[in-house]
Amino acid sequence: MAVKKIVHKKEDEALGKPIDSLLFRRLLQYFRPYIWHIILATSLTIFIAALSAVRPRLTQIAIDDNIVNKNIPGLQKIIILLIATLVLQGFIQYAMTYLTSWIGQKIIFDLRKKIYNHVINLNLKFFDNNPIGRLVTRVTNDVEVLYEVFSSGLVTAFGDILTIVWILYFMFSLDVKLTLVTLSVLPLLIYATSVFRKSVRNSYRKIRGLIASINSYIQEHITGIGIVQLFGTEKRTINEFEKINREHTDENKRSITYYALFFPVVELLGAAAVGLIIWYGGGQVVQSVVSVGVIISFIQYTEMFFRPIRDLAEKYNILQTAMASSERIFDLLDTDNPIKDVENPAGINDVKGEIEFKNVWFAYNDDDYVLKNVNFKIHAGEKVAFVGHTGAGKTTIINLINRFYDVNKGSIMLDGVDIRTMPQKELRKNIGVVLQDVFLFSGDIKYNIDLDNGEILPEKIESALDNSGLRKFINELPAGIGHKVNERGTTLSVGQRQLISFARALAYDPKILVLDEATSSVDTETEILIQKATEKLIEDRTSIIIAHRLSTIQECDKIIVMHKGEIKEAGSHQELLNKRGLYYKLYQLQYKEDFENIENKNDR
Repeated sequence: MAVKKIVHKKEDEALGKPIDSLLFRRLLQYFRPYIWHIILATSLTIFIAALSAVRPRLTQIAIDDNIVNKNIPGLQKIIILLIATLVLQGFIQYAMTYLTSWIGQKIIFDLRKKIYNHVINLNLKFFDNNPIGRLVTRVTNDVEVLYEVFSSGLVTAFGDILTIVWILYFMFSLDVKLTLVTLSVLPLLIYATSVFRKSVRNSYRKIRGLIASINSYIQEHITGIGIVQLFGTEKRTINEFEKINREHTDENKRSITYYALFFPVVELLGAAAVGLIIWYGGGQVVQSVVSVGVIISFIQYTEMFFRPIRDLAEKYNILQTAMASSERIFDLLDTDNPIKDVENPAGINDVKGEIEFKNVWFAYNDDDYVLKNVNFKIHAGEKVAFVGHTGAGKTTIINLINRFYDVNKGSIMLDGVDIRTMPQKELRKNIGVVLQDVFLFSGDIKYNIDLDNGEILPEKIESALDNSGLRKFINELPAGIGHKVNERGTTLSVGQRQLISFARALAYDPKILVLDEATSSVDTETEILIQKATEKLIEDRTSIIIAHRLSTIQECDKIIVMHKGEIKEAGSHQELLNKRGLYYKLYQLQYKEDFENIENKNDR
């Protein structure tokens, strides 16, 4: 819990920063592809602001020039003009709202696509240090916050400012003294707006951090729902979520309270301004200095004047929140991927599958080395197994071969070429991996085999079904290969998921096949199917097998024994038994009874 609070606090601090001009300029860059649409929207806003400010002026003319003088034809013209103004403003308002919303959606689409493309290409180390729930928040909530800025936010704020300018222009043109009297409440309004802005900014700051915490908590515990239910921690989990959720709700209610207080204050100040107009203007009317039409016009202008100010206060808070979201988004987009292709990568043609580790040192964190001076060579077409206790570094070797991480020292060679000089995608195309923990996507079985890769022909998929032992299971399904698969393949057995993963690797026809504990979680029947398939698959392929079951690797050309990140032994099954070293002890632990029978037989 302490770690979560620290992360949350850092986000809160970022959210509390004032508007950053650099961030704002970066946001504006996303407007460039739609600059002409924005110019049109801005032009429409100018017209709307002008039309809004003209109406009270028309009212004053109608009263002073027509009603007072009983000029009915002139009054009718003014009425028609007012109606035309309202209708025209309505059409322009519709067009502007549609246009700004369209701009906002297009920019959000572009930004969300850019974020996803960036995240999906980051190396695994980034995901080791960043909770998935918070990344989801960046792509969803944080981007959605920017929608209001990209759509109506900036354009509407510009329109509000123009409306105020137009109002002040008409008010001063009508009567300077009355305008100054009306604006005498402005200092109080500025103070109230400042207090409101600061309070709501702090509230929004906490809300954004709490949303990230909620998303992270939900993602983590739904992903691990099996453990939650298996150990009966539902009640505790619900209580913990309730605390975060309640804190989020309370903070939202607090922000609502600020709005509930601010808007009546604005209305009260507006009423006070109207009262000053009636008090001072009424006296001026009695003295025949000001006309009744001017007073009525000023009352209308006053009501219109406070509305955009109130909107601007709200827009400022939206912009403030957007700055915080954009800071987190740009921080994510600026995250550099340490695993990069070189400028002129070496071409990969006709891979044979020879792999060599030369003095390889690797650490996930700082100098805490997981692999220490590892040296080995796997010849093309060889079947090599890695064994050792948990944490010995076996899976790390697979990650390094796929170049999910780069080595700290030394080099990894494929067919005599350093893999760091090869294009990552081309390298991984030649490596098929079957993991113990199989991940299946929602869709159907076919999609989970070819992953929608158009280069994989139907014949290859059919061959993969046959060679993986999946054919029998597919034939029993009504929809066959089109059978629907839920997220993570929850409706399938462990063995069925493993076979699909096996078929997936085969469909890509890799030159190098990696089996990472591929049979450790399956039943005996499925294991036999996989073992039979493996015998066919390893032909003309370099095969790397990581297994705890030593019975599955006895026929390997070479077995490499690892312990605490170092290679302790290497040789065939029988050679390692004869050495009576670490492999001999591992074999004793797993097959003590069989081992004793073999020893007794040898003694006889």
